[in-house]
Amino acid sequence: MDPLSPPLPTEARLDASRDLDARSTREVLELLHAQDRVAVDAVAPALGQLAALVDLAAERFRRGGRIHYFGAGTSGRLAVLDAAELLPTFDLEPGRIVAHIAGGDEGIVRAVENAEDSHAEGAEAASDVASGDVAIGLTASGTTPYVRAALEAARARSAATAIVTSNPHSPLAALADVEIVTDTGAEVVTGSTRLKAGTAAKLVLNGFSTALMVAVGRTWSNLMVSVVATNRKLRERSVRILCEATGSDPAPAESLLRDADGEVKTAIVMSFADVPADEARRRLRAAGGSVREAMRA
Repeated sequence: MDPLSPPLPTEARLDASRDLDARSTREVLELLHAQDRVAVDAVAPALGQLAALVDLAAERFRRGGRIHYFGAGTSGRLAVLDAAELLPTFDLEPGRIVAHIAGGDEGIVRAVENAEDSHAEGAEAASDVASGDVAIGLTASGTTPYVRAALEAARARSAATAIVTSNPHSPLAALADVEIVTDTGAEVVTGSTRLKAGTAAKLVLNGFSTALMVAVGRTWSNLMVSVVATNRKLRERSVRILCEATGSDPAPAESLLRDADGEVKTAIVMSFADVPADEARRRLRAAGGSVREAMRA
């Protein structure tokens, strides 16, 4: 049997948790909570690179480019979650931000044998990446073959590439235009990267997608003006947002929303510019969907 290679940073043992199974439940939870703070702090040094990735992605997104996430296991599931939640929150058109997970749909709910080790599946997942797109590989260990193959295929198509990893010495960094490292170190349960590494990756995805949506005009002030009201809670939220934006009372805000066919951004421009819905929509289209730019014009 060949000797084992040195452990990756995410596979090392955490000295502080060597007596984990001898601790009380409260002590286990306190240790997990303390280590969660490590994950939060690990994101801060990467904010400069994350900002660079947002700016790069925003430029391409405005020109019609798409954002692709590639990941396996926890990383892939976090990517799927982030992409799915952007549609109703920011009225994002399907297909603009796409999450690819090793093992396909089955990989979302269970481990698919050998999927993360499949170069062929990674390359196939990236087969529709175009030159104006951005491909982001998410891999806690920094070594996932599925992610490697996806980034290689994306680079071959002249797409911009990035990697999000908890391995400061990831060999996949050479495939990335932007490298985002969250050095979370060893896990409380050795190798369980759904813990600190997963928490850090979730924070990076939250920051990336939210800042991207702000950059491309999907918010106004700090209001969720692109929300798609698909249920009662979101319809009530739309009214509250319009009240906050315009200083209106609920009844006239509801009337204005009806005239705008429920489109909060359209209703805001109608209110401030004193124009009908069609003109408000025309101004929004000319401004790339940005309420601020539409009202400035």
